[in-house]
Amino acid sequence: AFRPCYQHFIHYRQTLIRLAPPFRKLKNPILRRTIAKVATIKHIASVGDIPIDELISKLRKEVGQSETADSYEDQVYFGEQPIWFSPDKIVRSINEADLKDKDKMALSSILKEAKTIETGEIIELVTSFLPAPGIDAMKNKGYSVWTKEEETHVIKSYFLKN
Repeated sequence: AFRPCYQHFIHYRQTLIRLAPPFRKLKNPILRRTIAKVATIKHIASVGDIPIDELISKLRKEVGQSETADSYEDQVYFGEQPIWFSPDKIVRSINEADLKDKDKMALSSILKEAKTIETGEIIELVTSFLPAPGIDAMKNKGYSVWTKEEETHVIKSYFLKN
């Protein structure tokens, strides 16, 4: 089984930054501590748009472990438009590119905005990567979520307050 240890953390961080641009934000120590509390290996693979088997093999190789032949289930985040979605229900839109603090996580913006909307209203999040930890956090808070890729590196996630 793949079991990361603290000694390998620096190697992992550098490898993740090399593998996918969204991980550059891991250089920020505050963001790193925040992400470490919520992100799973599945989230990391989804955000980096890297098959989970490939990510685990690269991380294992980076720290001198043999590559694994195990198969890991990849979580699906994209799907067909749900019946609850309607553009006129969108009351807030957050674009990662417009955040003043580029190191600020879109997740913190979504969580803050989620407190201000009413039942039946939707928040839209536009990112250049799949915000898997944020999607799961909002699902855990009882929100319905729909995510679609509009074009290459433009991901739109919609959060309906139930």
